[in-house]
Amino acid sequence: MKYLPIILSAGLASLPGLAKDKPNIVYILADDLGYSEIGPYGQKLIETPNLDMLARNGIRFTQHYCGSPVSAPSRCVLLTGQHSGHSYIRGNHEWDERGDVWNMTKAEDDINLEGQYPIPDSLKTVAEYLKTVGYRTGIVGKWGLGAPASEGVPNKQGFDFFFGYNCQRQAHTYYPKHLWRNEDKVQLNNKLVVPGTKLAPGADTLDLASYAPFTQKDYSPALMIDEASRFIEKSNGQPFFLYFASTLPHLALQAPKEWVDKYVAKFGDERPYLGKEGYFPTRYPHATYAAMVSYLDYQVGELIKKLKATGQYENTLVIFSSDNGYAYNAGCDPAWFNGFAPFVTTYGWGKGFVHEGGIRVPMIASWPGKIKPGSQSDLISCFYDVLPTLCEVAGIPIPAETDGISFLPTLLGKKDQPKHEYLYWDFPEYDGQQAVRLGPWKGMRLNMQKGNTVIQLFNVEKDSKEQIDVAAQNPDVVKRVEEIMKKEHRKSNFSRFYIKAIDN
Repeated sequence: MKYLPIILSAGLASLPGLAKDKPNIVYILADDLGYSEIGPYGQKLIETPNLDMLARNGIRFTQHYCGSPVSAPSRCVLLTGQHSGHSYIRGNHEWDERGDVWNMTKAEDDINLEGQYPIPDSLKTVAEYLKTVGYRTGIVGKWGLGAPASEGVPNKQGFDFFFGYNCQRQAHTYYPKHLWRNEDKVQLNNKLVVPGTKLAPGADTLDLASYAPFTQKDYSPALMIDEASRFIEKSNGQPFFLYFASTLPHLALQAPKEWVDKYVAKFGDERPYLGKEGYFPTRYPHATYAAMVSYLDYQVGELIKKLKATGQYENTLVIFSSDNGYAYNAGCDPAWFNGFAPFVTTYGWGKGFVHEGGIRVPMIASWPGKIKPGSQSDLISCFYDVLPTLCEVAGIPIPAETDGISFLPTLLGKKDQPKHEYLYWDFPEYDGQQAVRLGPWKGMRLNMQKGNTVIQLFNVEKDSKEQIDVAAQNPDVVKRVEEIMKKEHRKSNFSRFYIKAIDN
């Protein structure tokens, strides 16, 4: 699936001034945001004015896919440009060989229990490529690709600056006791309240005061947007790459009261979520989730505002997407918001699964004077296309190691966009899965850790809910899907990422 494009597209080279004035790049990644949970993709209940404006000023992609249906492997694909049949991290490797890593009380005192399995120093990220041509690089938000003191921390993976959660488990609360600035632990004005904590015995479930322990002083998204804004300001005069990996709207359901109150007024009273499915109890789950998505939208607006205030907006490419599809537990209710349209919303069809609801994600890009305002693209693209795209934007030779194809021609409205014959996913978790997008077709294998190798086939252009298996009517397509699955799957270096049906 290798694609070796020309070093620099004629479209980019012909743009005035870019050779001497490299554009800034802001890549904003939401966490567990469903395809239709924002206004540009049809959301009606949750207000996202800044994302609406971003889409009006730029281009909206309708067939963009994430790298994997869960966080860490999807981010690995994004940063390295290798699909999940080749990538180093293919699941949420919590590195539990170290001990009781899920014990947040112990992890607070022992950094050796924090973080995920590290990507190696030998693996080159998009940040490392951009640094070679003078970019200042920063990540603010959630990392998940290398525990503290390991070779996988952001500062050893090409990022000059890091602020946020090193560990995705720690990110299960928005009021953590600490975050990280580079390789230094930053203590916050919060107490440790472990996810899974319930209401006090006998508490009135309808009284907002009963939920007070789950809202504290330092709301991590507020700290993160401040740090990201400072990074933009300090980078003025030097081209920069900001990877803003927001934790929103991933569970737990937690948002500042003034943001929740707005949606309580809009939605009215509702049944509380009492924490039976994990995370934290929430008096107003629908209002809180909507508030979190709106706060994410606010973050987008603040970044744009800072770019404009520092005179950098006109020379900045902004891309917005999500690491995987919608979540479905712990008080999150995508069906209520119709945030899954046009896909199935029940368990087994969203996050954690290679169905469309788990891997098709929103992507919006804006670049004043370069991207046509209000445009739309049906280009079939994926996270592993981001690295070659950003390399080409920066005038860097596209690495041979990538599985991706630059979508810069599409951003610039050019007609010469090279296209994938197919996209590929490889996912050992949730019983083991493979998927191939081949034109209008989507081939999938599920339950592979139980030995299944049967391929299901769907025409997702006509059947986006993947309800009608047409494998029997299209044996030639199934054969081609099987060939692709065999070709693109490379046995992982880790036995935990083996898929039994094809690796044993």
